[in-house]
Amino acid sequence: MSQINYQLAHFVASYGKVSQIPASTCPEVSFVGRSNVGKSSIMNKIFGRRGLVKVSSTPGKTANVNFFEADGVHFVDLPGYGYAQRSKSERERWGELIGEFFELERSFNLVVSLIDIRHDPSQLDLQMISYLQDAELPFVIALTKADKLSRGRAAQQRAHIARLLGVDNKSLLITSSSDGTGIDELKRIIEAHCLDES
Repeated sequence: MSQINYQLAHFVASYGKVSQIPASTCPEVSFVGRSNVGKSSIMNKIFGRRGLVKVSSTPGKTANVNFFEADGVHFVDLPGYGYAQRSKSERERWGELIGEFFELERSFNLVVSLIDIRHDPSQLDLQMISYLQDAELPFVIALTKADKLSRGRAAQQRAHIARLLGVDNKSLLITSSSDGTGIDELKRIIEAHCLDES
């Protein structure tokens, strides 16, 4: 199987409304998770590009759907959710944006749902996973910030979070944008979902 050249990654466009997003023209990988989960950092690590996906200094500030492209695959950065200091209307807008996006007829080759390995999944995380299961969308759960825990503790947390989410342990991948843990495996999962159909 051929490989994706992630270093070709570049920014394509940003959309504030789902109605603005053009139809899919290639395989797509969507990234979703709470504000502060390290979504931008993980995407930058995958691309091997430090500043391509902007890391906001204000959590929850990104409120658009941002598209990147690498080697004929689109990578979709969805707005982070659950940041308490955003206004209720902004949080509701996020919910509508995410919900409407996943209801589109698109090439949902893979959804990467990110959860901080150090904490129990939030109610919004549980809802997200439940939504992906109900919609029968292919997904993998990337547990971020694993470098903050020992290897043994990370393995314990992975099993614990899998139980809370009601998913198989194999659905959860331990990752770190700091030391690169799990990034190569995540790339292989992305390629398995995107290149087989191309």
